Amino acid sequence: MHPIQERILELAADVNLARLSYREIGRRIGESHPQKVKHHLKALEERGLIRSTVEGITTRKTGSAGVGIVSIPILGAADCGPASIFADQNVEGYLRVSSKLIKSSEGLYALRAVGHSMNRADIEGRALESGDYAIVDSKVRAPQTNDYVVSVIDGVCNIKRFVRDEVNQQIVLLSDATTDYPPIYIHPDEVNYFVCGRVVRVIKAPPGGHSLQD
Repeated sequence: MHPIQERILELAADVNLARLSYREIGRRIGESHPQKVKHHLKALEERGLIRSTVEGITTRKTGSAGVGIVSIPILGAADCGPASIFADQNVEGYLRVSSKLIKSSEGLYALRAVGHSMNRADIEGRALESGDYAIVDSKVRAPQTNDYVVSVIDGVCNIKRFVRDEVNQQIVLLSDATTDYPPIYIHPDEVNYFVCGRVVRVIKAPPGGHSLQD
């Protein structure tokens, strides 16, 4: 799909396009030529993704003939090696994913994986390799043993497998990798450690490592 069409669909999920002129739609999606907006709107209608009437664009078509686009904010990168990348809450773009892959973006965010310490993880059958996107459910702050989690230690963001070691009263963060990375041991009451979500899916980077974001 053309990037302009993707941005139009993303906008259509938030506002009623019938109230906007071609120029205003273009302004909101970063396209300065109204005729290009008109062209891509027509292409979307031909594909069955939107529906228009003489009054203008009224609704986005849903159902089996349509393909929804879910937008997930990318909040930066997380380390999959030695914990060295600092957490950053600034949205740097959006990952646009078919709703056939992810039903809803509620509570989800994406992080770019950096490093190789999770290249043998099993997240719905997929490993997490450097350059992939980890889709994280921010609502999960009390993970279960063997969940893959995003955690922050002294401001440093990392993705590891979570193990609650009740016998020794500690939390162990494990790497699942082809290389031996030492575990990270955390006291359960450590004030500079917190979980900020569970990894629920991996979006694989395309061949060549091209960015999937805006």
